[in-house]
Amino acid sequence: MPESRIFQKLLLLLPLAYTPHPQLPHNDDGDREVQHWNYEYYGNDWGGTCRTGLRQSPIRLAVHKSLIVPLPRIVFGNYDKKLRSPLKLVNNGHSAHMDIPETRDNSKPFIAGGLLKDRYIAEGLHFHWGSPNWRGSEHSIKDQRFDVEMHIVHRNSRYTDLKEALNHKDGIAVLGVMFKIVQEPDSVFPGLNKIFAQLPKIKKYKQEANIVGSLTLGQLLGNLNTRDFFTYKGSLTTPECEESVTWTVFSQPLPISFAAVSRFWNLRSNDGYRLVNNYRSIQPRNSRPVYYRTSTNQISNLIG
Repeated sequence: MPESRIFQKLLLLLPLAYTPHPQLPHNDDGDREVQHWNYEYYGNDWGGTCRTGLRQSPIRLAVHKSLIVPLPRIVFGNYDKKLRSPLKLVNNGHSAHMDIPETRDNSKPFIAGGLLKDRYIAEGLHFHWGSPNWRGSEHSIKDQRFDVEMHIVHRNSRYTDLKEALNHKDGIAVLGVMFKIVQEPDSVFPGLNKIFAQLPKIKKYKQEANIVGSLTLGQLLGNLNTRDFFTYKGSLTTPECEESVTWTVFSQPLPISFAAVSRFWNLRSNDGYRLVNNYRSIQPRNSRPVYYRTSTNQISNLIG
């Protein structure tokens, strides 16, 4: 091929080789500007965007690889109080996200207990899910992924906001709740259903929808057994993946219908593509201690 033809082809390819990355206004866990990223490679291409270290999340969880210790139960402060309206569910391009406001009596929901040494104030929640052919939880339990994982993000009350909290190893506490598709769920969770009902209204990036009616954070936990949980020191699972998180992941999945989960699969990313499989790949444990709290009669069932 003549050199002039080769040069012309190279000129045509140059725009494809370099595409500027747009800036997003926030990620799933805070109001910080971060470089453009997506889940096409499950976070394995986040180099330069996601920090690296020995405390990255998510990880594999298993009772027989955990230290079974008598930790305090998780305390849920103001989780039974109605949140102030309006409550907005937002498609932020990576997940369905909801900021957690004060309650109607001007208090803030918070958690304490477990590995937490301080009180942690609820800031927001979001979800991770799979696709029609793949389960989408971020953590696995006994090498099993679940269909959806909900994260309720809290900041240490010692710090003024999420931005400051992310700079400290004890800055953030996240509750991880698993959902499992069952053919006929034996429980109905009105609080969660209020959120799921709004998903069709936020299919596109930046679309918002108001949650109808009153809502408490406790209603989002349904009848979850909060006495049994894994807990460890880790990171955010979205860029910039700061290692500032104490994770509490409940071992019991909540039953959920196929119809509810399928609503997540219709959401679109900031690029306009279907927002599916929005979970980060499992990260190395790196000899970190993982603790498990449970009642004695549950241990044999979980190990076996």
